[in-house]
Amino acid sequence: MRYYSTANRRHTVSLKEAVLNGMPADHGLYMPESLPQIPKNFFRDLPDMTFQALSFEIANTMLGEDVPLNILREIIDDAVNFETPLVDITDKIKTLELFHGPTLAFKDVGARFMSRLMAYFIRGNDRPLNILVATSGDTGSAVANGFYQVPGINVIVLYPAGKISLIQEKQIATISENVRALKVNGTFDDCQRLVKAALVDPDIQKAMTVSSANSINIARLIPQTFYYFNAIRQVPDFRHKNIAVCVPSGNFGNLTAGLMAKKMGLPVARFIAATNINHVVPDYLKSGEFTPRASIQTISNAMDVGNPSNFARMLALYDDSVENMRADLAGEYFSDAETRAAIAAIYDSTGYILDPHGAVSYNGINTYLARHPETETGIFLETAHPAKFGEIVEPVIGKPVAIPERLEKFLERPILSRAISSAYDEFKELLLT
Repeated sequence: MRYYSTANRRHTVSLKEAVLNGMPADHGLYMPESLPQIPKNFFRDLPDMTFQALSFEIANTMLGEDVPLNILREIIDDAVNFETPLVDITDKIKTLELFHGPTLAFKDVGARFMSRLMAYFIRGNDRPLNILVATSGDTGSAVANGFYQVPGINVIVLYPAGKISLIQEKQIATISENVRALKVNGTFDDCQRLVKAALVDPDIQKAMTVSSANSINIARLIPQTFYYFNAIRQVPDFRHKNIAVCVPSGNFGNLTAGLMAKKMGLPVARFIAATNINHVVPDYLKSGEFTPRASIQTISNAMDVGNPSNFARMLALYDDSVENMRADLAGEYFSDAETRAAIAAIYDSTGYILDPHGAVSYNGINTYLARHPETETGIFLETAHPAKFGEIVEPVIGKPVAIPERLEKFLERPILSRAISSAYDEFKELLLT
């Protein structure tokens, strides 16, 4: 399959080029020329499949022309080695827990798959591949750990100073060897701007081989389609249910993967984009006008994005038509007060502990169901373990959140990041020297 740039559909490349380049020189994003339809017998057999088995089938459908089946099987078996269970919250609402991977965040699925796919594509190369990644929280830890000690690949993670939780910073900035962390004096949007500029800078391209591990890279989005099918698999009699899925959204890679899955045949009636007060996409869905703006800091920090990159992919999926997008997608946004209220209400009524991003998503599906009572099953995504946001969650529920052992080990390590400004010239000089 060929992959086109959202800035110029006539510019196409192979999967290998799309993955290793990360981003086209024309500042667009790569998208597959077509999305294959999942065979009907797949959905017949889906209830009896494992997460690994269905992931291989989806990957083979999308990538089988470009990656040998034995390699694809190895990548899936190594990357998709944990579960994403669907858990009942109320009679009509379920949550898909995506935090059972190594760094307890949904981005483990995409980062682990991408690192192994890249390692396959660079076999035999003389020059190392340098991965640049901007993070508003969980992307950095998932990428740092997913690429840790992968031969032939170096990683540079940029994160905004003072705008991520301590545990998130420890997961990003305490790793050495082939992983380096930069603490940027600015916002996530500044970090993303630096990465995007470096990816298309001819001086950087001449001096080194660079790519991205953000959802800028199509190799992050493809594996994120897998767990939407795994969610549906766990809904009894899903083929005869009206199902809605709510996705907490910042840079909109996770939601874009879900919309791609729907275009491929995922039996979901509607998606809901739930954001915090950085609500440029919900505004677009209401007004038809997309107006990027500076991001505002909130307690759901991974969603503090004022100019989401993947909006270009969303437009491409729907032929630049807000009417077409509205048919598949609704938008909602919530304040920090509403987020805290959801954490408290669900804990008081069920004992379940939401993280701030999951709380935004719960608010989204709860609001949607109130407006659409014909929806029989509402699913919202829990994207990170609440222990990663203990300083926010614990005062709300009035008790400590147990920290899993694999998180505790990071807290004991010293932070090794280097502080830089948000000026591109400084970042460029650092890369070149």
